[in-house]
Amino acid sequence: MANTAIPAPAEQSDIVEAIAVRNQSVPWYAWTAVIAGTAVIVGLYWDISWHQTIGRDTFWTPAHLLIQFCAVLGGCGAAYLIFSTTFGRNSSLRDASVTLWGFRGPVGAFVIAWGGVAMITSAPFDNWWHNAYGLDVEILSPPHVLLALGVTAIVWGSVLLVAAHMNRAEGVAHEKLQWVMLYLGSVIVILDLILKLEYESRVLMHSAVFYLAVCLGLPFAMTSLARASRHRWAMTAIAGMYMGFNLLMLWILPLFPAQPKLGPVYQHVTHMVPLYFPLLLIVPAFVLDLLWPEFDRWQPWLQAALAGLIFLVVLVAVQWPFADFLMTHYSRNWFFGTHYFGYFQPPDDFEVRNVFMHFEKSGAQFWRTMAWGLFSAILSFRIGMVWGNWLRQVRR
Repeated sequence: MANTAIPAPAEQSDIVEAIAVRNQSVPWYAWTAVIAGTAVIVGLYWDISWHQTIGRDTFWTPAHLLIQFCAVLGGCGAAYLIFSTTFGRNSSLRDASVTLWGFRGPVGAFVIAWGGVAMITSAPFDNWWHNAYGLDVEILSPPHVLLALGVTAIVWGSVLLVAAHMNRAEGVAHEKLQWVMLYLGSVIVILDLILKLEYESRVLMHSAVFYLAVCLGLPFAMTSLARASRHRWAMTAIAGMYMGFNLLMLWILPLFPAQPKLGPVYQHVTHMVPLYFPLLLIVPAFVLDLLWPEFDRWQPWLQAALAGLIFLVVLVAVQWPFADFLMTHYSRNWFFGTHYFGYFQPPDDFEVRNVFMHFEKSGAQFWRTMAWGLFSAILSFRIGMVWGNWLRQVRR
């Protein structure tokens, strides 16, 4: 004890000042999370468009490489954080880290590292799968599930990293990290809806299964990230960024010429085929942001029940009539994009014919599915509230 060095008051002041400056700055890994998240959503959207336009001609497409860039960037960044925290003598993250298998690092870094390994592993698995079984008949094939798990780990690991620093930050850095958190929330919403793409066609917007798909888990992402960010208009911002991204992709991709390389070819395709016009999530998000302060003091389950009901009712109120509009010739233009079809869609396809598909076979089945949608929304909001409150406490 006699040999223990005690910092002088001036040195203590310098340490406190250094910590204060560090807590007011945005860490590099927050921007890495933004770049990785952007890469994966652009890559996945582009990849699906590539399949609809050209077909799967090779693994080494730009879209696939962009998706794997997310894995490499996220994995390398996480590895650097872990090794620098473990072996660096003056690592600023050592006091805000956990220990796993003898290594030290932020919780989010370990989650991201696992996600990077899963994503990279899915690449040769997917290539082998296509060589063995041909084209996928659905989005969720086994290699795609592994890829989805890896992407989920990278994005949610990034959320943990940003939340931990945001909860320690002050001033301008805290405000910037709020927006990083909201952007990651929009990335999660985009990824969630890409996984459910088969149920988002306008032909299903008069079927209950469409609303069940949207309510299944999506409110969890929106409310948890909204609570974690503490921003007044968080859900509106998340939904707005989701809509902005999809509109940009809808308008930009058709500018590039492309032709099918696989058959059979049912549609004359000369340019990249984008995905659907984005869902009008911004309307229920705005209504929830507007009303939430009014019932924020209520019991949590009552809040979740009211939020789930409002979300579903408002979504039906705006999306149902908008679906009618999307079936008219007024939507067959570059802005709404309902005249784009994949090369493999036959002439009798519901989308090509611009008619609704009645997924439920009876009125009773329709209302039963809608009831499940309401239950899913309520449960998603409640779990999201718990997860969001926990994210507010994360500091490691």
